[in-house]
Amino acid sequence: MGIMEIIGIAGSVSLLSGWRLYLCIFATGLAMRLEALPIPEHLASLGVLANPWVMGIAALGALAEFFADKVMWLDSIWDTVHTLVRPVGGALLALAIVDPSDPAMQVVAFLLGGGASLAAHAGKAGTRAAVNASPEPVSNIAVSTAEDVATVGLLWAAYEYPYIAAGIALVLLGLTIWLILALRRLIRGFFNPRPKEPPPAS
Repeated sequence: MGIMEIIGIAGSVSLLSGWRLYLCIFATGLAMRLEALPIPEHLASLGVLANPWVMGIAALGALAEFFADKVMWLDSIWDTVHTLVRPVGGALLALAIVDPSDPAMQVVAFLLGGGASLAAHAGKAGTRAAVNASPEPVSNIAVSTAEDVATVGLLWAAYEYPYIAAGIALVLLGLTIWLILALRRLIRGFFNPRPKEPPPAS
């Protein structure tokens, strides 16, 4: 596995961790226990994710997040609580993916993984706060379900096709930046509404 493929996987997993950290950990561990995810020798440290205790805690967290994320405003509280947890988790996952014999690459992976996860988390949390402003709960549930499906699908694609994982990471990063910019415009429009035009003179 080449360096670009490893960086691609690390980037994809870190970005997805900003959305669903517990689900990423549980899904990866389950795939390894079912031997559906072959792990190269230099990525053996990821085997800890298949530990029953780690999988059990991740499963509980994923289940709690699944329901909390579909309740209006409870999802924003959940996101606020995980503002530190997700970036640290994403950084540690990225750290576990790179070659442990290369300290420089590990530092780079830790910093970039944490930053990518934080950016994804910020985009998710901001978007969900904007969605919560909607008076009906359907959009909240739809967005949350789409995030669940996208996380599982993109995580599988990143591991199954490591040579396109970098592309997946770039798409996720682009989506995250777009969400943050869209949220910024929304907030700016909310606090700086356009002045009403005077009525035409009679």
